[in-house]
Amino acid sequence: MVTLLQEYVTRQAVAHPHRVAVVHSGTRLTYGELERRSNQLARQLRTLGCRRGDRVAVLMPKSPIAIISLLAIYKTDAIYVPLDPACPAPRLGMILESCENTWLLAAGVDQSHVQLLALEADRKPGTRLAWLDPRPLQVDDMDVAFTLGDVEQCSAEPLPYENGADDPAHILFTSGSTGAPKGVVITHANVIRFVEWGVSYFDMDSSDRVSGHPPLHFDLSFFDLFGSFAAGAELHLIPPELTLMPNKLADLMRSARLTQWFSVPAVLNYMARFDAVRDGDFPALKRLLWCGEVLPTSTLIHWMRRLPHVTFTNLYGPTEATIASSYYTVPECPTDPGAALPIGAPCDGEELLVMDDTLSPAAPGTVGDLYIGGVGLSPGYWRDRERTAAAFVPNPQRPTERIYKTGDLAMFGDDGLVYFLGRADSQIKSRGYRIELGEIEHALNRISELAESAVVAIETSGFEGSAICCAYVPKPGTQTSPGALRQALGTQLPGYMLPARWMALEQFPRNANGKIDRPRLREAFAASHAQAS
Repeated sequence: MVTLLQEYVTRQAVAHPHRVAVVHSGTRLTYGELERRSNQLARQLRTLGCRRGDRVAVLMPKSPIAIISLLAIYKTDAIYVPLDPACPAPRLGMILESCENTWLLAAGVDQSHVQLLALEADRKPGTRLAWLDPRPLQVDDMDVAFTLGDVEQCSAEPLPYENGADDPAHILFTSGSTGAPKGVVITHANVIRFVEWGVSYFDMDSSDRVSGHPPLHFDLSFFDLFGSFAAGAELHLIPPELTLMPNKLADLMRSARLTQWFSVPAVLNYMARFDAVRDGDFPALKRLLWCGEVLPTSTLIHWMRRLPHVTFTNLYGPTEATIASSYYTVPECPTDPGAALPIGAPCDGEELLVMDDTLSPAAPGTVGDLYIGGVGLSPGYWRDRERTAAAFVPNPQRPTERIYKTGDLAMFGDDGLVYFLGRADSQIKSRGYRIELGEIEHALNRISELAESAVVAIETSGFEGSAICCAYVPKPGTQTSPGALRQALGTQLPGYMLPARWMALEQFPRNANGKIDRPRLREAFAASHAQAS
């Protein structure tokens, strides 16, 4: 087992320098090239004063240079802070202010972010900007510390490392309840423990061709990256624009002969909706993994019937517990589209606990709060002791150990596996009844005319309290209406749980990680309600 993440690449570069490491839009980068170019960038950063523990922000689209930058940051013993180029500049500014970066590495950004670069360059004397795009930066009078041409003149000899396994590798900023992004600190050891388990469990090796679908600021991407590098496999970066082109995405999976696919369920739903997968498709594909949201069982059936040669695995876990904490490999194609899939059993070194309000273990079949313990737990939130203490609490069974309160509801089934039952904050009170919105979504997933559905609640001034709202995407070629859906749902749920407001969409809004953007859905329903009032 390696100690630091960058050592996976070094190990492959020594043993197999000519083996392809990264493939992106016609560009193929070998392990030897990846090692050499990341060493050059690390040496440039170190020469100009980048030191252990410095935060280095990276503003780039998913690309080989972005991966080179990530590795170089690790090689200077610094901390990688990925920025989403699709994110509005003001939010990126909040992240930079929070992490107090000393460097900003940029490439491939459009004009809307150039102003951010200029502001960042002037923000404080200690922050320096590097432009790593072959194209010149079209901004006058901006102080650029170095360019890609400067890096190419540097020695490719490796630098000595001071970091250890428990030092931070990166800070991932996620949405915060106060409106300010919160930074989750992840160590080298956090990622390495999951990578070592994943490579072993999925039997990955150098013959694999692995998808790189999630954006590089998203936690899931680190398994794509370092799972591939640990196995000596090829990582194929998926252009983000293909996410909304299901048939072209399927074409890429075929032409690249991918052996492993990993994404959020939204992509699988979309490809199923447009029937982009043929019977017996993707003959090279060995395994399909998903994480981040619930995959409707009807979608899983769609895929499994067409790809009987593929192994399907559901992964679960929040960013605070590093990539994933539990897994469930589906033993056979389900027959009931309404059956719930478990999130399964803990990954190696992880622990799942379902507890009641007194922090006592909940009995099997009883709903409780889901906590996670074990090797994946983040040290906490960047420079936020109060929030860290609230989320990472002592394990009541072993007080010297910490556990993380996920905010999810779950239960142990009779089969000993854990079942996800929705967010704890998705419980509302409507018409005097306490209602779990996740239970309504589960019932909607049984309706064959729907490709996707999401249930949110908005506050009203009327007697009902919270109004239940359903947004849905019909399957192509089907005829449905709110009245028909309400009638179908009424065969499964009591009247007080039926949505009062409905909205048909061609596709759901998504956040930067590809998950359903529920705040935007709530805003749309609230605006519609205000207009009707």
